[in-house]
Amino acid sequence: MENNATRILEEIKSSDLIENRVQLLTRLVQLDTAENSDVSSFVESLTCLLNKAILPVASKYLALDRPDCSHYFLAFGTKASQWCAKHLNMSVMSMEESQEEEHSNVFFQLLLDYLRFSASSFTAIGKICFTSDESSAVTVHKFVSEQLNLTKEVILNAKVEISVLHCSHLLIAFSILLRQKVESFSSEIFKAAQVVIDSVVRLCKDFSPTVNQCLNETKTSGNVGIARMEEGNTVCNLVSIITLGVNSLSELGMLAARDGGNLVTILNTSWKGVISLLQIDKQILVSKVDVGEIILKLLSLIKESLRFAAEAWSCSAKENISATEARRVFLPVKFYLINAVKVVALFPSQASMVFKEISLCILMISAFRVSLSQQTHGKSASEVMTDLLEKTTVDLLSALLNAGETTQEFRLTLLDSLFVDEQCFSNQICKRQSHDSQTKTSLVDILSISAESATSTGVLLLARVVLFQSVMRYSSELEADAKFAITKKLHWLLDVLIDREVYSSILCSQLPVVDGSGKTIIWESMFSALLLSLKTLMVILSSSPAWEELETFLLQNLLHPHFLCWQIVMELWCFWVRHATEDLVANMIDKLCIFMMSVSSSEALLCPDSVLRRTTKSICFLLTHSPKSLTARVYKNITTESRSESAPDVYLALLLDGFPLNFLPDRTKNEAKEQIITDFSHFIEDFNEKPSKPSRHTVVGAPVFALSAYLRILKMSISKIDSKTLKFAVALIQKYRNSKDETTKDRYSEILSETLSIISRNEQLYTYHEMDNVITELQRLFISETDNHHHLHKSKPNLALFLSGLGRYEMSETETCPKSRAVWEIYHLLLRKRHWALVHHAVTAFGYFCARTSCNQLWRFVPEDAALAFDIGSGKGAKTERFMSELKMFLEKEEALLSVTPSQEELELLSKEGTEVKAAVQKLLEGRSQLRSMEVEKRSNKKRKLPEGISRGVELLQNGMKRINEGLRELGSNENENEEFQKSFLNQFSCLEDLVSHLVSLAASD
Repeated sequence: MENNATRILEEIKSSDLIENRVQLLTRLVQLDTAENSDVSSFVESLTCLLNKAILPVASKYLALDRPDCSHYFLAFGTKASQWCAKHLNMSVMSMEESQEEEHSNVFFQLLLDYLRFSASSFTAIGKICFTSDESSAVTVHKFVSEQLNLTKEVILNAKVEISVLHCSHLLIAFSILLRQKVESFSSEIFKAAQVVIDSVVRLCKDFSPTVNQCLNETKTSGNVGIARMEEGNTVCNLVSIITLGVNSLSELGMLAARDGGNLVTILNTSWKGVISLLQIDKQILVSKVDVGEIILKLLSLIKESLRFAAEAWSCSAKENISATEARRVFLPVKFYLINAVKVVALFPSQASMVFKEISLCILMISAFRVSLSQQTHGKSASEVMTDLLEKTTVDLLSALLNAGETTQEFRLTLLDSLFVDEQCFSNQICKRQSHDSQTKTSLVDILSISAESATSTGVLLLARVVLFQSVMRYSSELEADAKFAITKKLHWLLDVLIDREVYSSILCSQLPVVDGSGKTIIWESMFSALLLSLKTLMVILSSSPAWEELETFLLQNLLHPHFLCWQIVMELWCFWVRHATEDLVANMIDKLCIFMMSVSSSEALLCPDSVLRRTTKSICFLLTHSPKSLTARVYKNITTESRSESAPDVYLALLLDGFPLNFLPDRTKNEAKEQIITDFSHFIEDFNEKPSKPSRHTVVGAPVFALSAYLRILKMSISKIDSKTLKFAVALIQKYRNSKDETTKDRYSEILSETLSIISRNEQLYTYHEMDNVITELQRLFISETDNHHHLHKSKPNLALFLSGLGRYEMSETETCPKSRAVWEIYHLLLRKRHWALVHHAVTAFGYFCARTSCNQLWRFVPEDAALAFDIGSGKGAKTERFMSELKMFLEKEEALLSVTPSQEELELLSKEGTEVKAAVQKLLEGRSQLRSMEVEKRSNKKRKLPEGISRGVELLQNGMKRINEGLRELGSNENENEEFQKSFLNQFSCLEDLVSHLVSLAASD
C-alpha cells in the first residue's frame, strides 16, 4: 500500500494539469491504509502539494487586479500562512531523515513561494480598494496579521537553528544536517521576509491619505466625527493595521537584534519600518501605540549590546581591543540610538514618560566611554565609541530638550536627573567618602546600575561631567529654552568639580575628543576639553537670551574658593575679554574697580583668603592675560586723585597679587616706581620715631610690602636701595625682640619677611659692612630665641631667599669668625626642617649659594641631621653623602627645567627648514619688487599735484623744526636739566627730524 501511495504521490507531483491531479487524489483516497501507516505524513505532504499547486493560480489572478476574486485569495493566504507557521516548527525541528527529507525540501520551497506571494498580495491590496467596506478591511487586517506572524516564526526558527548549532556534542551531526537541509533556502527565505516587511510598510503608507482625510473630516465635524471614529468604521481598521505593523515590526526588530548579528537586513528593515509607520500620522497613533514601550525596547537593545561587549572584554582584560572589533559592537548601538532619537523627536510627550530610563541609558554610555578611556587595552575602543556614539547620544538628549511640547519645568527636571542637583550631590558625596571612591567599577557593573540607584552611584559622577562637556560642545543645536536650562546647570558643574575624585581625574586623565574639523579623534586632557566646551558654549550663548544667565554665573564665581573652579572661571573671563567689544570690557573693569573699593578693609589686606585679596587676585590674573590698555585703566581708576580713602590699600593688594606693572606705559611705570621708593624711604627713616607719622595706608609697614611686591613683579633691583635698608632690618629685629604684644610681633615678623625679600633682590646690599649686623641679628633671632617666637615660621621662605644671595658676602670660613658661624647656623636651621615646602626652599637657596660663593668648605653649611640626609623610607640613618646625592639630583632637575640642549638632528632639521623659509621669502620679495617696478612705470607718465594743504603743512613742519633746534641749544647750555631727560629728548627729536625730511623730499618730488 505504501509503495502504491508513494507512486501516486510522485505522479501527482509530476502532473501539470489540475484535472489529472484530482483524479490521482481520488485514487489515493481509495487506497486501503494499514494501521501502522503514517497518515499524518501523507496529509502534510498532500497539503504541501496542494498549496504549491494553488499558489501559482492565486498569484496569476492577483496580478489581474480583479476585486471580485482577490479577496478569496487573501482568505486563502491567511489560512496558508497559519498552516506554514505551524508546519515550520515541525519541519525545522524534525530529527527524522529518509522520506521526510524530500518533504522538507518541498515545504521550504513552498514557504519561499508563499512569502513571495504575500509580497505580491500587499502590492495588490494597495492597487485595489479593499478598504471600501468593513468586511474587506477586516480581511486585509487578518491577512497582514498572519503574514507578520509567519515572518516572526521564520525569524524565531532561524534563532532556534542557530541555537541548536551551539548545543552539545551529541547534536553536532544533526546540526550539520539541519544546516545542509535549509542552507539552499535560508538566504532566499530571509530576502523574501524582508520584502514582506517592506511591503507591509508600503501598504500602510498607501493607507495614510485615507486616514488623513478622515482625520480632517473629524476635525471639521467636531464631537460627531470623533464619535464615528470610535464606532469601529473602516478608518479605524486601517489605523489598527498601522498599529499592528508598528507593534509587529518592533517585535521583529527585537528578535533580529538578539540573533547575534546574523539577521542584519531584517534588523534594519524592521526598525526603519517602525519609524516610517510612526511618521504616518502622529495624532492618531499617539493613542494607539505605546511609544514608551518602543523606546524602552531600543534602550534595552543598547544595554544588551554594551553588556555583551563588557563581558567579553572583561574576560580578556590583557588583550587590546581592536578598532574593528569595537566598530562591530558600537555600530549596532549607534543604529538603535538613531532610531530612539527619531522616536523621541516624533513623540516627545510620550517619551517624557520614560525620561528616567533615557537618562540612565545616556549616563551608561558616557560611563562606558570614560571607563574604556582609562584602561590601557581600551584606548582604541574608546576612540571608536567617541566617533560613533558621542554626538548621537547628545542628539537623544537634545530631542527631549528641544521639543516644543515639553515645558521648561520638565527640561530642568530632566537635567536634574542627569546632573544631580545640589542637595542630592551633597548627600552623594557624604556617602562616597568612606568607601566608594576607593573601589574601581567594572564595565559590567556600570551596565547593572538601576534608575533608582543612579542618583547615588559615585561611579557615574565623572561620567556626568563628561556628558555635560559633550552637551556644551554640541549646544549649537539646542533651542533657546534648552540653552537656558543648560546654562542654569553651570553652577552644578563647579559644585561637582570640588569632589576630589573628579578634579583629580580632570587634571590627570585624557579623553578622546573630536577635533575642530569633526573628522579626526585626538586625545586631550579632560581639563583642556572641558575648557574648550565651556568656551564653545560661551560663543553659542553670545547671541542667545541665556547670555545674561552666563554673565551672572561668571560674576558669582569670580571669587570661587576652589582652585580648579577659580582657574576655569578665570579662563572664561579672559576668553570673554579677548573677544568682547572694548566699551563692554572697559565698563566691566570700571565696575570691578568700584567693587574693590567697596570691600577694602585693614584687617583683610594681608589675608590672602579675604574678599579683597581674592578680588585683586582675580583682577590681576585677568589683566595678565588681557590687552595692556586694561592694566593702565585699572591703575588710573585706583590712583587718580585718590578718589577713595581705600585706594592705597586696594593698590597695595593689587601689588601683592602680582599687578602687571610691566604692562603700564614707561612714564606711568616710572612714576609708580618713584612713588613706591619714596614711601619706603620715608617709612624706614621714620620707623624709630614716636609717635609715628600718619600714613596713607591702614596697614603698618605697607611701603615695605609694596616695594617687595614691586621687585618681585618686575624681577629687578634698584640702585637707590642702600645701607639704610640694612639698618632698618636691624632696628626691626630689635623691635620685634623687645615687643610684648602678640599682634605687634606678628606684624613685625611679616614686615621682616618682606624686608629680607627686598634685600635678596638687591645684590649690592650684600657688599655693605652693615650686612654683618643683619646676619648677627638674624642668627640671634632665629637660633637663640626661636623656641619662643612661633611668629617667625612664615618668615622662613624669605629667609631662605635671603641666604641664597650670600654668594657675594665675604666670609673667612674659620670657626672663630662670628659671621661665618652665624651663616652656618642659619643654614643648619633651614636644612633641618622636614616640611616639604621648607626643604624645597632651603635646598634651592643652598644650591644657588653654592654656585656663586667663593667658599671652599661647603660641608660646614650642612648639618649632620639635614632633612635630606635621612633615608626616605625609614626616616633614619642620616648621612652627609646622601644629602649631597639628593642635592645633586635636585640641581640637575632644576637645570633640566631651565635649559634645553637641542640634538644635532634637531639643529639640522631647523637649518633645513630655515633655508626653505628663506628661499620662500626671497621669492616673495622678488615678486613684490617686480610688481612695484611695474606700478612705478605705469605712474611715471602721470603728473601728480599735491593738495595745497599738504604743501602748506610741510612748510610749517620745516619752520617748527628750526624753532625746536634753537630750543635744543638753550637746553644744552642749561646745566640744571637732567642729563637722562636731555638724552631721551634728543633721541626722539632725531627720529622726528628724519620723518620730516622724508616728507619734504616726497613733497619736492611732486
